[in-house]
Amino acid sequence: MKKKHSNIPIFIPELACPHQCVFCNQENISGQDVIIQPSEIKGLIEEYLVTMNDGRTIEIAFFGGSFTGIDLQLQEEYLKVAHQFIMDGKVHGIRLSTRPDYIDRDIIQLLKKYGVTAVELGAQSTSKIVLQKSGRGHSFEDIKIAATLIKEAGIELGLQMMIGLPFDTKQLSFQTAQDIVMLGADTTRIYPTVVVKDTVLEKRFYKGLYQPLSLEEAIEWTKEILHYFEENKVKVLRVGLHPSEDLVKGKNLVDGPLHPAFKELVMSEIWAEKVHQFILHHPAGKYTFEVPQQQVNYAVGYKSKNKSLLLKEGYQVKFRGNENLNLYESKISLCR
Repeated sequence: MKKKHSNIPIFIPELACPHQCVFCNQENISGQDVIIQPSEIKGLIEEYLVTMNDGRTIEIAFFGGSFTGIDLQLQEEYLKVAHQFIMDGKVHGIRLSTRPDYIDRDIIQLLKKYGVTAVELGAQSTSKIVLQKSGRGHSFEDIKIAATLIKEAGIELGLQMMIGLPFDTKQLSFQTAQDIVMLGADTTRIYPTVVVKDTVLEKRFYKGLYQPLSLEEAIEWTKEILHYFEENKVKVLRVGLHPSEDLVKGKNLVDGPLHPAFKELVMSEIWAEKVHQFILHHPAGKYTFEVPQQQVNYAVGYKSKNKSLLLKEGYQVKFRGNENLNLYESKISLCR
């Protein structure tokens, strides 16, 4: 059986981010404005480890801002503390996120020295116009150079993307997904863009210069991108923004496709397409619908949407998990 994986998150909001992207206000997104110091992370890591004694794979994860843009001395202080846990055999590696233009050969050497196992780049888009209009301050070429250096070093490469940024289109977002696959990413995250208070995007929104995707549009775009990543063996670590308690409409969220069950909505729609095909090719009746064990809830649908549709059309379907089926495979049998 595959080992469970857990991250011990160390969140460092905007500590080293040189640009204020139009969509970004890390404090409002994360709900955190206090920066943890290197001297404090040892105790935090130990607290997490108490709950992780079941043989799982554990990485210490430095997220938020751009870790490799931190002052080198401070960066090394964080890494030294984390590396000691690797040396003690308590964790298996270190994961961090950063900007593509904050990776070079010297940085890679430092990361390798302290046992960094994965680097996630906030690519967000590979479109020149989208990157420019979003205030990213880096180019697709920067993404390519950083990705190559990370892969050559034998470090796991993650490339995060956002959909629905200024001047983005469904086609441009899908092109970003294709570029992520082309660059050899091992992992990715897909985030729909939302409008947060105290950002440039909020000003544009109220001036009528920017409109976020609707929830339905975000689901449709993400569905195709997610399917593409899965077909190309890129592990999708997250679908949808993980909000703080304050990131809700009326508080820090102004507008946009934020939903606590966003991934479930996307997965339900993927299975809805299969349900429609089933209806087209099978007469009404009683059936057993076997799907991969981890896909049962998605196949049934968010709030049983897919199962309810089947019942409405005259199909009494019992969904059952089958551990021998691969992703999106199904086995249908007529109940006698």
